[in-house]
Amino acid sequence: MYQAKPNNPTLAALLIGIATAFIAATTLFAKALGTDQFGPVMHPIQIVFGRFLFAFLSFSIAVIILQPQLQRPHFGLHLIRTLGGWAGLVLMFASVAYIPLADATAISFLNPVFGMIFAIPLLGERVGKWRWLAAGIALTGAMILLRPTPTSFQPAALLALGAALILGFELNIIKKLTQRESPFSILFVNNTIGLCIGGLAVIFVWEPPTVAQWGLMAAIGCAMAVAQTCFVNAMARADASFVAPFSYGTLIFAAIYDVIFYDVVPDFITIIGACVIINGALLLAWREGRRRISLSGEQDL
Repeated sequence: MYQAKPNNPTLAALLIGIATAFIAATTLFAKALGTDQFGPVMHPIQIVFGRFLFAFLSFSIAVIILQPQLQRPHFGLHLIRTLGGWAGLVLMFASVAYIPLADATAISFLNPVFGMIFAIPLLGERVGKWRWLAAGIALTGAMILLRPTPTSFQPAALLALGAALILGFELNIIKKLTQRESPFSILFVNNTIGLCIGGLAVIFVWEPPTVAQWGLMAAIGCAMAVAQTCFVNAMARADASFVAPFSYGTLIFAAIYDVIFYDVVPDFITIIGACVIINGALLLAWREGRRRISLSGEQDL
C-alpha cells in the first residue's frame, strides 16, 4: 500500500516554481502552433493530443528504465481528473483563437482561486484568513495583468474562464489521488487515459503536421511531463489551498519568455502585477512556515 509523503510546504513551493517554468514553456510552444509560424494553424484539440502523446512516451520510457512499482489505480478518480485536464486545455487553447493570448492566459490562471475554493467541500480543508488574504493578493495581481477591457469580456472569454474553473476542480482530484497512489503512478495513468481521450477526439480535426510542428508538439509533451512530475509531487507534500497560489508564477515566466522569444518587453502594469503575485505567494509561504514552527513547538511541549 502506498504511504503518503510527509508534509513539506517549502519543498512543495520549490517544486511548483519549477513546474510553472515548464508550464509557461508549453504555452509558448502552443502559441507558436496556434499561428502559421511553422505551418498551417493547428486545431487546439490536435495540440492537446500532441501534448498527451509525447508526455505518454516520456513516462513510458521512464517505466522501462526505472521499473517503478505501480499501484492499482482508482480509475474513477483518474478518469474524472483526466477528462477535466483535457477539457481545460482544449478550452484554453480555443480561447486564444478569439481573444488575445495575454487575456486568455490571465483569465485561465484564476484556477488556483477556484482550486482553493473547491478544496473546502471536496477535501475538507480549512482555509484560514491568511490563506484567503494571500489568494486575494495573488488574484489582484492576476487581474492587474488581465488589464480589463471591453474585449476581454467578450463571450469568448468565457472559454478561458471555463478552463480556469475546470482546472481548479482538477487540482483537488489530484490531491485526492496523491493520498492513494504514488506520484509516478498518477502521472503514468493520467497520460495513458489522456492519450486515449485525445486520440479519439483528434480523429475529427486531424491535419498532417509539418516537421517543425511535430517538434513543437514533442516539446510540449516533454515539458508537460516535467511540469506534471513537479506539480504532483508538490501536491503530495502540502495542502491544495497552500500550493494553488504559487501556480500564478506561470504568468511571470510567460512574461520572461515573451521578452526572450518575441522581444516583447513587459510594461509597468505587467511588472506591478507580477510583483503583487509574488508578494501573495511569499505571504502564504511565510504564514505556513510560522504555522509549522508553532505546531512543532506544541508537539515538543
